[in-house]
Amino acid sequence: MTWTQVFTPVGGSLGISALVALIPILYFFWALAIKRMKGYMAGLTTLLMVILVAVLVYRMPAGIAIMSSVQGAVYGILPIGWIIISSVFLYKLTVKTGQFDIIRSSVLSITEDRRLQALLVAFSFGAFLEGAAGFGAPVAISAALLVGLGFHPLYAAGLCLIANTAPVAFGAIGIPIIAMEGPTGVPAMEISKMVGRQLPILSVFVPFYLVVIMSGFKKALEVLPAILVSGISFSLTQYVTSNFMGPELPDILSALVSLVALTLFLKVWKPKTIFRFASEQAATAEVAAASQAIKNSKAPFTTGQIFKAWSPFLVLTAFISIWGIPTVKKALVGKYEGANLLFNCLNPIGKALSFTPEVPGLHNLIIDVNGKPIAALFKLEVLAAAGTAILLAAIVTKFIVSISWRDWLATFGETLNELKFPLLTIASVVGFAYVANASGMSTTLGMALAGTGMLFPFFSPFLGWLGVFITGSDTSSNLLFGNLQKVTATSVGMEPVLALAANTSGGVAGKMISPQSIAVACAAVGLAGKESDLFRFTVKHSLLLVVIIGIITYLQSNLLSWMVP
Repeated sequence: MTWTQVFTPVGGSLGISALVALIPILYFFWALAIKRMKGYMAGLTTLLMVILVAVLVYRMPAGIAIMSSVQGAVYGILPIGWIIISSVFLYKLTVKTGQFDIIRSSVLSITEDRRLQALLVAFSFGAFLEGAAGFGAPVAISAALLVGLGFHPLYAAGLCLIANTAPVAFGAIGIPIIAMEGPTGVPAMEISKMVGRQLPILSVFVPFYLVVIMSGFKKALEVLPAILVSGISFSLTQYVTSNFMGPELPDILSALVSLVALTLFLKVWKPKTIFRFASEQAATAEVAAASQAIKNSKAPFTTGQIFKAWSPFLVLTAFISIWGIPTVKKALVGKYEGANLLFNCLNPIGKALSFTPEVPGLHNLIIDVNGKPIAALFKLEVLAAAGTAILLAAIVTKFIVSISWRDWLATFGETLNELKFPLLTIASVVGFAYVANASGMSTTLGMALAGTGMLFPFFSPFLGWLGVFITGSDTSSNLLFGNLQKVTATSVGMEPVLALAANTSGGVAGKMISPQSIAVACAAVGLAGKESDLFRFTVKHSLLLVVIIGIITYLQSNLLSWMVP
């Protein structure tokens, strides 16, 4: 029995329907920010709430609503949950074998200052991982690294989520922008150019903002030269690559340039005072020893030891970079068509490990407004998943750090046990996103924002922000609202490419409060059950950044129209 989507289910009124569609979202905000529920309880009860609204208000058959949530939950486990499991596992291997002590010392040899460590790890290295892998890998790995360096877990997770703002639009080899070309018909290169004339402004601001959050305005001014080197090198590279090369490489190249530029700069410049958190003013013996060694210009570890310690993350970088290459991706799902012998050998393996079964009770049972059935498939691409690339890096790491298979497997088991509740949280919040999309609630909210008339250029980024909050993905948000942005922009006299870019740019601010991002970050730093604390930490920053993007978009639609390609 089929069901047709309706976007104004309450008396045909868009306004009232939008208010009803907001109920599950407002409930989730309340559950985390006010009630301070554990993440998995907030996720499960929000999922129940959205199903009730879908069934009782949108008249969605209960079976279809439940299967939509099942489809989302499966996607929450693979690929998203799989990334978290493998990322945390790899990090734990370096801790178990003592290699992370050497990594910590090597970072301290560059700088002992917590502000600068955050720029190197959360901003630059996190942006590189976003460009190569996307999904939850950047926050999971960079946050775990900061915790290992001595950052408080909540701070580490929050700072990495905020730092991740700059690269999200070009994440995973530019997929968010490339994906938008299909439903909108606007060339990805044109969208890339426009995004590259918005986000670089934010990319200069984010490093400074990050340090202000950590240490306050005056302490941020103490390291302003380093902040400018980090932010300007990143933003200039982001502009050049996005406008002249396309959406695939801005993150990777910007991150590398920023990382190298800041590291070299710190060889010749040091802050007058070393900033540490109040809780660690009495340094541990380990940190004190490392600091004294640095002051005596005697490295506590050899170059070879440092290289070996970093090797797991270098191997990780290599694997996820290879996994992100479009041709390789095709081979990993068994769809490569060409003459390359290696890829042709991978084809049958990738095909055997790629499953796209129909979702029972859901496939082709939802009819969209154009009268077309919506396909619903479980997309289980095991070999092509970024989590598999990270697991392979963990296998290589086993031999690098010389850990026994018994201890390797025991560490993997510990990781699974630690992540059982975070995985439940991720599955439930992604299930919530799928029900919200399938029922039409997301579209109802999008249509309401699109009805803001001449103020639409300001509210356009809020549409992307909302989409990423619901779906957890800039790519999904662009697919969900891209065409709506284009049509609305045309009707109010706004350049369509500016509206599409605004959807992408606004989405980056929504990433830090997306339920699945919150769950991923908490899982990575061992804060399972503390999702409400992290949400309260990031929500105000998310709102501020999306307002800034709204102002930029409004100005570009009027006074700064010369910036539109």
